[in-house]
Amino acid sequence: MNALLAVIAPALLTACATIGPPEPPSLQLPKPPADLRASRKGDHVVLSWTEPTLTTDRLTVRGVGATRICRGTAPELQLCGSPVGGVAPEHSGADKTQNTKPQLARTYTDSLPAQLQSDDPLASVTYAVEVPNAAGRSAGLSNQVRISAVRTLPPPQDFAVRVTNQGVVLSWTNQVQAEVSGGALHYVYRVYRKPEGSSQPSLVGEVAAGNERKLSLTDSGMQWEKTYEYHARTVTVVSRDGEPALQIEGDDTSDVKVFAHDIFPPTVPSGLQAVASGPGQKNFVDLVWAPVTDVDLDGYYVYRHQPGAAPARLNAEPVKSPAFRDESVASGKQYIYSVSAIDVRGNESGKSEEASENVP
Repeated sequence: MNALLAVIAPALLTACATIGPPEPPSLQLPKPPADLRASRKGDHVVLSWTEPTLTTDRLTVRGVGATRICRGTAPELQLCGSPVGGVAPEHSGADKTQNTKPQLARTYTDSLPAQLQSDDPLASVTYAVEVPNAAGRSAGLSNQVRISAVRTLPPPQDFAVRVTNQGVVLSWTNQVQAEVSGGALHYVYRVYRKPEGSSQPSLVGEVAAGNERKLSLTDSGMQWEKTYEYHARTVTVVSRDGEPALQIEGDDTSDVKVFAHDIFPPTVPSGLQAVASGPGQKNFVDLVWAPVTDVDLDGYYVYRHQPGAAPARLNAEPVKSPAFRDESVASGKQYIYSVSAIDVRGNESGKSEEASENVP
């Protein structure tokens, strides 16, 4: 009997040690998102966040309802009130091997009503999201973000492009009235370029609105013989005391496509001088002229003729420096010279003013 009790007693003690108070049932309230972000362009505010995968008691979320989009003019929202929109849940399910739900990035685009927009540089709206469980109950609002409610302007009007020898010239009509721009609000126009087929635009430059009716910007950083798409937008700049300026981009113009075809010759060379060799030396004529500074310059062609004859080109390939020695001359003859510039695409300038020299 004693031996039997010795065997049973430890087992009873072990069984008693595993018994504890019952766990309260989980309310299955999704943990409120803490990574809500917002960006604004024109009248559209894009919200992004990560849908919660855990409940407030650290259990895996079994299901969520439609996420509520909350917006208000107060600096801090206490309740969602009447949502301005919603995002339906995605039934991704749990990972059976890990017993967890994969993280899911969610987005929502809100159209900012005109009545909430203002020319007051301090005007703002506050956003939050509320993620309920499948029964519609939630643990409260996410982190809150504030977005400027300053009014933005529509895209520039009459946006057009044309190709010149200096590059692609972008032009548009300024629609900012002088009395609108001033004080804490200023406006600039930004122009963007992307190669045909690309989705990544790059900034060409920006122009302050000012008071001129017609504005333009020259893109000299493009490459010739390529097709580009250009667009522009108006940016509202809000000056804030002691803080960096706030920049709010408006909507874009439609893309305008252009083929940057170079049909433009370089600048005509100038300052040509001709100097013949002295007596007793081998006959030659040295030519020098002012260099042409076009960035796509390939070199120069040299032309020569005698009185009454047509000019003929002396060099088959362009000379790279603004100097040339003509050694095919004879004593007692007069020679008349001119030079032209040629670019890397074969566009040749007109001929320079002539310079003549008599060979002794």
